[in-house]
Amino acid sequence: MAAENSSVTEFILAGLTDPGLQIPLFFLFLGFYMVTTVRNLGLIKLIGLNSHLHTPMYFFLFNLSLIDFYSTTITSKMLMSFISKKNITLHAGCIQHFFFCFFVICESFILSAMVYDHYVVICNPVVYAVTMSQKVCLLLLLGVYVMGFSGAMAHTGSIANLTFCADNLVNHFMCDIPALLELSYNSTYVHELVVFIFVATVIGMPIVTIFISALILSSILHIHSTEGRSKAFSMCSSHIIVVSFFFGSGAFVYLKPPSILPLDQGKVSSLFYTIVVPMLNPLIYSLRNKDVKAALRKTLGRNIFS
Repeated sequence: MAAENSSVTEFILAGLTDPGLQIPLFFLFLGFYMVTTVRNLGLIKLIGLNSHLHTPMYFFLFNLSLIDFYSTTITSKMLMSFISKKNITLHAGCIQHFFFCFFVICESFILSAMVYDHYVVICNPVVYAVTMSQKVCLLLLLGVYVMGFSGAMAHTGSIANLTFCADNLVNHFMCDIPALLELSYNSTYVHELVVFIFVATVIGMPIVTIFISALILSSILHIHSTEGRSKAFSMCSSHIIVVSFFFGSGAFVYLKPPSILPLDQGKVSSLFYTIVVPMLNPLIYSLRNKDVKAALRKTLGRNIFS
């Protein structure tokens, strides 16, 4: 088996679509790449430069923007595939998808941490400063990265134990786990079970999120101030949109057997949690946020008159 496995030293990525659409898609994803980079960098700089944004909510948003940079590596790889004749990646490069798994899992847990922060600020505002202290925020963030590391190690170990034969054409735009399992020579039952259990655990976060969101909405209805109620609804609606896109697309790809969801459809679904959501996050969280808009005006004014 070792010999058979060592015979495959590189994989050819099939890409996203037929050659006829390569050029239009190149410019489309180039736009995605630029928007993701500029918006996430801008939000990171904005939070870093404005002291009134140094709160638990923006602490998690700052880290979410850092995590979302993983999508630019995937997008840049796709851009290269659109203009090259053959998109080749080394077998070791697929093993290094550890970092992709790490950042995706971290994003799922940091979104859940943000829900908890929203719950405390709306449902228990009196004890918010104590409940979401700096120590608590750091512990939550540590938990996010520990879960990301654990999940990435589990997935990477699962892929490292696969045996591949002559077929090295990966029906995907990246070395994703379902696409590699399809090429495996040995039985994939254990590997599929590992993926299913961990992804089910990660996807289980929306169940907690939905439950907490219901408590938040119930508390919002009891807010007498129109301005306060509007601000709370704006905060929650933004987060629910992000959670729905991210977890929904992830569940669609990983929690359905290949017979129900062909890889061609899975590739399209993967675009949402790998590229679209990281691009939209800064826009969704800052579009109706008065604090971010005020910080942007202050920063721009400071740069203009300096």
